[in-house]
Amino acid sequence: MKKHLLVLFGSTAIGVCSPAYAARPAATPEPVRGKIATAAPCVAPAGAPGGSAGVAPCIAPSTAGEAGRTDLGTNDIIVTAQKRSERLSDVPVSITAVSGAHLADIGITRPSDLEKIAPGLTYRPSTYGSPVFTIRGIGFYDVAVAVAPTVSVYSDQVPVPYLAMTEGVSFDVERVEVLKGPQGTLFGQNSTGGAINYIPAKPTDTLTSGFDLTYGRFNEVDAQAFISGPIAGNLNGRLAVRHEYADGWQISQSRPLDRLGRRDFTTGRMILDWEQGPVRLEFNANGWINKSETQAGQFMRYDPQVPASAGGYTDLQAALLAIAPAPKNSRIADWDPGVSLRRDDYFYQFSLRGDVDLSDSIKLTSISAYSRFKQWSPVDTDGVPVPNMRLTIDARIESFSQELRVAGQSGPLRWMIGGNYSHDKTDDREIGNIDASNSGVGPYRYREFTIGNAQKIDAKAVFGSVDYEIVRGLTLQASARYNDQTNRFRGCLYDSGNGDIATVFSFLSNLLRGFTDPVVALKPGACATLGEVGYGTPLVPVPIVEKRLSQDNVSWRAGLNWKPNQDTLLYANVTKGYKAGSFPTVPGLFPTQFDPVTQESVLAVEAGFKVAALNRRLQLNGAGFYYKYNDKQIAGYVATAFGNLPSLVQIPRSSVRGGELTINWRPVEGLTLNGGVTYVDTRIDRSFVTNDPDGTAINVKGASFPGTPKWQMNADIDYHVPLDSTLELTMGGNLSYRSKVQAAFGNLTEFEIPGYALLDLRLGLGARDSRWKVQLWGRNVTNKFYLTNVTDVVDTVVRLTGKPATYGITLSYRY
Repeated sequence: MKKHLLVLFGSTAIGVCSPAYAARPAATPEPVRGKIATAAPCVAPAGAPGGSAGVAPCIAPSTAGEAGRTDLGTNDIIVTAQKRSERLSDVPVSITAVSGAHLADIGITRPSDLEKIAPGLTYRPSTYGSPVFTIRGIGFYDVAVAVAPTVSVYSDQVPVPYLAMTEGVSFDVERVEVLKGPQGTLFGQNSTGGAINYIPAKPTDTLTSGFDLTYGRFNEVDAQAFISGPIAGNLNGRLAVRHEYADGWQISQSRPLDRLGRRDFTTGRMILDWEQGPVRLEFNANGWINKSETQAGQFMRYDPQVPASAGGYTDLQAALLAIAPAPKNSRIADWDPGVSLRRDDYFYQFSLRGDVDLSDSIKLTSISAYSRFKQWSPVDTDGVPVPNMRLTIDARIESFSQELRVAGQSGPLRWMIGGNYSHDKTDDREIGNIDASNSGVGPYRYREFTIGNAQKIDAKAVFGSVDYEIVRGLTLQASARYNDQTNRFRGCLYDSGNGDIATVFSFLSNLLRGFTDPVVALKPGACATLGEVGYGTPLVPVPIVEKRLSQDNVSWRAGLNWKPNQDTLLYANVTKGYKAGSFPTVPGLFPTQFDPVTQESVLAVEAGFKVAALNRRLQLNGAGFYYKYNDKQIAGYVATAFGNLPSLVQIPRSSVRGGELTINWRPVEGLTLNGGVTYVDTRIDRSFVTNDPDGTAINVKGASFPGTPKWQMNADIDYHVPLDSTLELTMGGNLSYRSKVQAAFGNLTEFEIPGYALLDLRLGLGARDSRWKVQLWGRNVTNKFYLTNVTDVVDTVVRLTGKPATYGITLSYRY
């Protein structure tokens, strides 16, 4: 059966379908899982383009990579943004939905690439490489691994609770849905910015297989393959694997023959679907191994934490002053010679989903998941070839979650009620190798240290939602979730085992107490954090720092949407969402430095529209929004005995206002134009004093959030030209733009990340039935020099760059 690919952006989407696929009405709780439906065609208004009257396309749960293409209408894309199957044009939420086939075409292989096609979504690596996602200005920047995000990621509604776990989630997917605005009522807290839901390609009930093979610049080799089909009886399965390899793309500024940035990443997934009568089960086992090298920074200038005039150590001062700033070349960086920066990370997850039809209109759903993550990631981001500061992230996370819900419909009323429980154990350690202006006390120096942050996190929630059609076309929606979470923290500033920190803090403790009893003599590997009044003996190291944070909240959403006709949707929503509190991973001299930031909240108001015109060849979607932001958690700087160091701070009052517009236009057969623009104005509304990266105390009232561009724009062109009855030529390009931002508070010139535009191009030749395709591609074809972050790493100001131009060829084949 011939399949088709259709293109739709913004609140429209790129999806895969068969014209004969049976779309379920918006009222059904969920689509049938694990099958390609082949029943009656989708119902659409008479006169819909692309074939006979009354037939329109839709997304089927099939294999994204197996699709062909057509220019049929685009209003019947099926998504599960509200945990039920609905047409995208009927969902009163701002969504970008993109098929796996188009993700592959435009080279989006990781969540960090999604900003190319999802206006309002930005990616920024932290100082030590942890990913940070922001949607419409709502994000949480922290250098630690085991921190709760503001943009949550799911794989077919199974949580991927920490962003460091998401490296392989975009592999072998049917589509991805980016939901904008707080999603806490259905997806839980820690989604105040939004949620990203990947839908893996599902097992098929007929035997299919295929592979994709890519070769590109820097000897990039990307090989992936899948096989899918029936196993026995009612059991279908799908197995997919992928391996990525590339040589290093960074060049040492001081040693031009040295390279860094090798890619060595392997991922796989197995899905089993079983169905018997009203019961459907899906088992998903997936995981990845990352042996890639971490990225080094570009040196900008010497900036000692403790100047020599204030007693700072000057061991490396002459060497650092002699280093020239890195040129504006994205490949040039520097790192310590003879040191391996190769990661040793892995992740695996098992999930089991069960759906039981309790009646024709009521369904029970259970989703159980267990995840395990380990990271060993050495990072040298000081930008210099001397051992000023090198950090190794040593993290381990175990996560278990269980969701149970019941959904149904009775006449004009749709409802859902459920509960969720999760238990996480995290052990987040940072091992530092340092020779800096602040690495010691008096005559005693240290060259290594360890920061520990171990937590046990228990969260319980109950939630529910109702949709009621007041009159035909006018629907009232309401949902709420009660969440209760407890974090139990154990942490410290530890001696690494070599005795350096033990010696320094023994001396410091005795010095501060005037060398009175008790005389402190710490042993190697001990906790060095000094006690405070009310927390152990003042100025004497404590055995361990233990703290507890328990908080609860009620997220809620109320909305009204009106659909006057099949091609128009108007909606307005008011939503309250929360992000959980967080314990910092910092070199705590005193226990109070480990005090958590408490939960933050966002009250969001949004009004929007989705309109199809010109016989459904033009789709316009727009929204305006205003967010009231309380107790925003953000990375700042605080003065300590060891200089101006990063720390979590909390801003009492801030706000976000803006709007977005997306367009999908098919002016002629074979040509599809997509575009999107988002404007976001963030603002600190009340006085709040914090330090800038130079250590100057500043009042940030009226300032914008760091890392949030005011303008983001995306454009994509896709043109398919039949050459004869069997061959098709494809051409396309993608342009993404973001305006300038500040990397930190203070408006310091060095911490400005200039705006930039990136251009990708593609040219392909393939069979019209999509059995095979060859595509030439280029990413960042203008070789644009652009920055992803600027930071102050102990004694140096450094910047991280985006990758230079890459290009290559991809061969795809389907059996």
